[in-house]
Amino acid sequence: MGFTDALDSGKFIVTAEVSPPRGIDISGTLAEAGQLQGLVDAVNVTDNQRAMMRMSPIVLCHKLAEAGFETIMHMTCRDRNRLALQSDLLAAHALGIYNILVMSGDYPTMGDQPSAKPVFDLDSVQLLQLIEKMNNGFDFQDGSLDSSTSLCAGAVANPGARPLAPQLLKLNKKVSAKVRFIQTQAVFDAAVFNEFADAIRSIGIPVIAGIIPLKSARSARSMNEKIPGVNISEDDIERMEAAADPVSEGLEIAAETIANIRPNCQGIHIMPIGGHGNTRRLLEMCGLD
Repeated sequence: MGFTDALDSGKFIVTAEVSPPRGIDISGTLAEAGQLQGLVDAVNVTDNQRAMMRMSPIVLCHKLAEAGFETIMHMTCRDRNRLALQSDLLAAHALGIYNILVMSGDYPTMGDQPSAKPVFDLDSVQLLQLIEKMNNGFDFQDGSLDSSTSLCAGAVANPGARPLAPQLLKLNKKVSAKVRFIQTQAVFDAAVFNEFADAIRSIGIPVIAGIIPLKSARSARSMNEKIPGVNISEDDIERMEAAADPVSEGLEIAAETIANIRPNCQGIHIMPIGGHGNTRRLLEMCGLD
């Protein structure tokens, strides 16, 4: 079953994230993705995540497709003007990459090349509108394309954003732009996520909840400090500090979160710290292997 078929069927979806390399050797990333074979419905490939320079996701998506994976290619508005966005979308489609996750992108000052000039020619809503135009056979200026695309566009949301109203306002604009699915930033508080899910239930868009298994109390505190919208509870941090095996405890916390949000989402998106060595184990714990 393909990713779009899974969305339409109501199947509980599992996706997972990999990142392109910082050089030209993709063998390590392909090996990392190999751990996900048979476990996931699609593999997300990031686009200069956290404003850190990496290889274009188009190449890795294409190579993963050749290896039998369905992919979701991230596309940020930070690094491209509307010409480049359209060119990359056409190139991706020509290579059989049909699922696109649209996002604004972190500001360059947060990354490893802080003097880079941000573009933001289009925002995430406008990029979603562009994809819908291209699916109908038109470019940004309403000129006819030689042939239309058939792209499945997704968007991101932050369930932990407070106040929630501005997040819901922007999300409604994305829905109007024909978004097909939503992947959220990392969920650490099931009650907060379930409040978000209740608020958007009427829009009828599949929501795939982001999950980051914790590895240490130190990394948990760092995420609280550095990532907007992340709020890992002191109880969970204390569990990590007291655990004889913090990695296993982090997996237990993630599995508990998944169990508590599962009735209110159509899938989970695994974003591990340091690789997918424990992703199979987490999915087994949740009965999702």
